[in-house]
Amino acid sequence: MAHAQLAPRKVPALDSPAAAGAALRTFFNITKAWGLNATEEQKLLGVQRSTVYAWRAGDFPARLDADTLERLSYVFGIYSALQVLFPVSERADAWIRKPNAAPLFGGESALARMLGGRVADLFQVRQYLDAVRGGGS
Repeated sequence: MAHAQLAPRKVPALDSPAAAGAALRTFFNITKAWGLNATEEQKLLGVQRSTVYAWRAGDFPARLDADTLERLSYVFGIYSALQVLFPVSERADAWIRKPNAAPLFGGESALARMLGGRVADLFQVRQYLDAVRGGGS
């Protein structure tokens, strides 16, 4: 039986304008689902407020720096893990704002932890969700 040959999919290089735009559009779709404001987006991204507004308006950079890519990766992973843990999107999206008794959160929400401003805060929330999911870190 002959196998059909599929044309290789063109994937933009991670340091390209197309990749930057795609990543930031995805980020803003997630933050919209989570009901975040510009100040919260700024803290998650670790950038200036004016940068958030420029990016929201579609004025994407030619490439994203390593820090921003790492932050985006954690946000995407957090979002994805929540979608797996809570099959109802509204519950998954609401989870980040709910008080959490887990020691990592100390009764605060995951969002409060994520807004600490450090990449490590995002990493720890992602790691927590991966452990809850049973996927390791």
